[in-house]
Amino acid sequence: MPVHPQTAELLAAMEAQGTPDFADLSVSQARDLAAAFKDMQAPAPEMASVRDLTVPGPAGNLPVRVYTPTGSPRGVLVYFHGGGWVIGTIEIVDSPCRALADAAGCVVVAAQYRLAPESAYPAAPEDCYAVTQWVAEHEAELGTEPAGIVVAGDSAGGNLAAVVALMARDRGGPQLAFQALIYPVTDVASFETDSYGQNAEGYLLTARSMRWFRDHYVPDESRRAEPYASPLRADDLSGLPPAFVAVAEFDPLHDDGERYAKALEQAGGQVELKRYEGQIHGIFWLSGACSQAFDPLVSDLAAAVRKALG
Repeated sequence: MPVHPQTAELLAAMEAQGTPDFADLSVSQARDLAAAFKDMQAPAPEMASVRDLTVPGPAGNLPVRVYTPTGSPRGVLVYFHGGGWVIGTIEIVDSPCRALADAAGCVVVAAQYRLAPESAYPAAPEDCYAVTQWVAEHEAELGTEPAGIVVAGDSAGGNLAAVVALMARDRGGPQLAFQALIYPVTDVASFETDSYGQNAEGYLLTARSMRWFRDHYVPDESRRAEPYASPLRADDLSGLPPAFVAVAEFDPLHDDGERYAKALEQAGGQVELKRYEGQIHGIFWLSGACSQAFDPLVSDLAAAVRKALG
């Protein structure tokens, strides 16, 4: 189907404003541009509490933000923001995380991991794993009924959630109840998929931008096929938690998500794959500008999380 009219209006406005491709910017300029996504987000639900904490990481303390919804929350969802491992912060996903906590009825812990190029791979996944370990050790102190731990993220954050699930399996814990992957990057070793070719430009995220992000994140080409960089290339995808995988029709990463969902199923995993027709990459950051995409995505994701947490 064609791009949804609301999304097409946003793309036309960005083109008219001359919004640059991330690949044509310096890292600092790209981070400044990413901050503008907050202006395209809708007001978020009130929380019972929002707390900023620091938790121990492999190279120093890591900031996290803990969202406790009203009512009686069950379980914890650890959220890793997108941004190509180079841009993005917990501030940019503040509104979406509030919406997710409210809809899923669980505590959400948003993690700020080290960014590339200052801290290249594997800094980000090691940080995210450390935060997940901390949550597992402190779940009872987070104001929620212990019901399990979910890892989730969008784009590069979806990659990190998938990788943390692999790490938790490989390293003997923590036990995870679920993984929720929003248009995840699953293979940085090769971008030769149909969706990279068909959606290379014109839909917010471009193939050029993905190469720019990847080159900053994993500059060592010899490491790009490692499973903690490209989870799709893991030799064994068995023994992982059930998964929710969201893909957008007009997204270079569409095939990454579809291929990973299929690989998880072939390894014996339980997978729910949701396709958002007429949509583009980035809708989780666009709750106001693309409400017709954001609202169903959060509703679907929240339903899957509630089911996983009982």
